[in-house]
Order: sequence, then C-alpha cells, then structure tokens
Amino acid sequence: MKLVLDTHTHTIASGHAYNTLNEMVRAAAEKGLQLLAVTEHGPAMPGSCQEIYFHNLRAISRVKYGVKLLLGCEMNIMDLEGRVDLALPALEEIDIGIASMHIPCVASGSVKENTRAYQRVMENPYVNIIGHPDDSRYPVDYRQLVQEAKKQGVLLELNNSSLKPNGFRQDTRKNDMEMLRYCMEYQVPVVVGSDAHVEEDVGNFTLAQEVLEAVGFPEELVANTSVDKLMGYLR
Repeated sequence: MKLVLDTHTHTIASGHAYNTLNEMVRAAAEKGLQLLAVTEHGPAMPGSCQEIYFHNLRAISRVKYGVKLLLGCEMNIMDLEGRVDLALPALEEIDIGIASMHIPCVASGSVKENTRAYQRVMENPYVNIIGHPDDSRYPVDYRQLVQEAKKQGVLLELNNSSLKPNGFRQDTRKNDMEMLRYCMEYQVPVVVGSDAHVEEDVGNFTLAQEVLEAVGFPEELVANTSVDKLMGYLR
C-alpha cells in the first residue's frame, strides 16, 4: 500500500518539536510525498504557539518544494464535554483540524466518559480527525467511537508514533487493531499520521503499515492513498 501524504506533523512552533516548517516540507519532498499537513499543538499545550499564530496562517504559501501544504492545528480536548482549546475566528483559518487527548491538558474519565468526550468533539465542524485514540490511559468503547466517526464523517487516526516501543502511550497496538477491525466492520475510513516532531519522521508509517497488514485492512479505507481522497473527507 503506497501512502502519498502525511496528515500529522509538528514544527518548532509546537514547543517540543525540533525542525522548522521549511525543513519539514523539504523532508516531505525528498521522500516523495504529495501532501503534508503541519498541525501545531493548540495553545493549551505547554510551550506551544498561541492563538495569534493560527490567525496568520494565510500568510504562508500552500505549495512548497512541490508539496501541497495543509496548515492546521492539533487541538487539545480540554474536558469530558469535548471542548477544545481553539475557537473562532482562529478555527476559520486552519485547513485541517485534529482533536486529541493529551495528559497535560485533560484528565481521563471512565470508558463511558472518554467515549462521550470524543463523540461531542466530533460534532465540531472544524474537527476532521481524531488524533491517536489508542491510548489506554484514555480508555474508550471502540465500537461506539467508530460508529460515531461514521455518523459525523470524521477520520480516525492510526498514529505511527504511538506504536514506537519507547512511546508514552499504553497498549496502542492492541487498541489500534481493535479499532481497525470495527472500521472494517462498519466501513469507516482511517488516516495514517506520522505525528513527526523531527524531520526524519516525516512520512514514517512503518509501524502503522505493519498493523494495517496484520488485520488485513483494505486500501480503499485508507485516506492516505490519494490527495483527492483525503480532500474529499475534509469538512
């Protein structure tokens, strides 16, 4: 399966990543990617850029080094009601929106509470992707998560960084495989994100592709195989 785009990367603007925007896009070009999304962490993440950063995204060209560029935000889910840390009018400036749960920003609830939080955030029309819903520190009901993603037209992410042996998230491979099996059952598409914080990881999908192969996940349900396919999923 050939993946031609990466929907989840960070630059130095996120505070704990280590390359500039141009360095990340050059890495994408060198690896033959057709599209790169740069999705800086939202303002509630310690050290990340503030809301004014997203107001000015219109200043940046959407094609660099021959790579189509989407500029967006990995919003932090702030509570179990599904509120996020970026609001209008900044949301109107982003090309792509990911919403994720992060330890510095929200405390975990029960399976029912965490699942409801994801369901609520998927109602936000600026959220296109649920980022790394694979962490047992935030347990969820994967059947309900997949069903809601189908209802709302939101992509669920298979996060390559989550699967690294030295990663912080817990039980990710097991959780990803459960999520993917429900996605196959309900015909719900997913998107693979590198979650790159350094240029070497741009377009690195090795671990994610192993999981896709392990469950026999169909290529037609992977948004990364075509720029047009991805753009069709973005609300």
